[in-house]
Amino acid sequence: MSAVLNAPWIARQTTDLLAQRGHAWLLQGPSGLGQYELALALASAWLCEKPGEHGACGDCPSCHAIAVRTHADLAVLMPETQMIELGWPLSEKAQAEIDDKKRKPSKEIRVEAMRDAVEFSQRTDARGRGKAVLVFPAERMNTITANALLKTLEEPPGDVRFVLATEASHMLLPTIRSRCLAHTMKWPEPDEALPWLLTQGVPDAVAQALLRSAGGRPTDVLRQAESGLSPDWWAALPKAMHQGDVRHLSELSPAQAIDALQKLCHDLVLRQTRSAPRFFELAQLPASRASVLTLTDWFKRLMQSARTAEHPFNGGLMLEALTADAQQTLRAQG
Repeated sequence: MSAVLNAPWIARQTTDLLAQRGHAWLLQGPSGLGQYELALALASAWLCEKPGEHGACGDCPSCHAIAVRTHADLAVLMPETQMIELGWPLSEKAQAEIDDKKRKPSKEIRVEAMRDAVEFSQRTDARGRGKAVLVFPAERMNTITANALLKTLEEPPGDVRFVLATEASHMLLPTIRSRCLAHTMKWPEPDEALPWLLTQGVPDAVAQALLRSAGGRPTDVLRQAESGLSPDWWAALPKAMHQGDVRHLSELSPAQAIDALQKLCHDLVLRQTRSAPRFFELAQLPASRASVLTLTDWFKRLMQSARTAEHPFNGGLMLEALTADAQQTLRAQG
């Protein structure tokens, strides 16, 4: 994540936001633009012992404590699955419950964690730089969890600042959104994304192809490259779905498969309306007579499937169903 923290479009936004006042920020925009990284950059600068106009120094004890995930004045709220993935420690109680097999790591931000954060915000800071609360992805708060945060956002105790980062701001309570200063994530400049990906070890040809598949979102490209997604696999996806080849999706989770199929559907609609596709080359799209209405109905079904994608009854069966639906849609005559 340190590489993304230093990405030029993240550094530029960090500088811009630090020049503004506010006790609560809401960073919003589509995935792959670095919401989490920008949120962490802000929290790090707020708590840094030697901050500059461009952010945290990266060298002081406070910055080191954040780097090793032990800062006493930073509360990080995420689904437990993401906490584990990103190396943030769980509470002793939560860790014990998971270790004892009493439950699995949560995929939502638990209300117990939010209540702990509210209590944390009311305590005196340990390092004299105030406290910070980072919430990501904020749309993973349910109504109870969000309401637990709301009163603290309205009347923040002492020197505590909040940064909420989301990839789906429409899912947040309106009262949460209204209590925060909103910042819409900036897209990288065209001449920034590719050079940065090259510095991260992504080959030029791969970076160019995956930038298209990711819709120009460089952090998504980095994750795709790290997971082994190849440009050849992406180019073959449309025709594989036209042929009903479920094996092409076998290495994906249901959520990843739905994301890929939504991009395919999006580009087919663009082609039907005589617009240039965004995620695929025109020649990669299969011959299909499916109408815009048929494609729109398919997209709605994909949206419905996305609601259960993280908790499928059987992941393999879900991939088979998604493939069959894709093939039927692509072969529709109108």
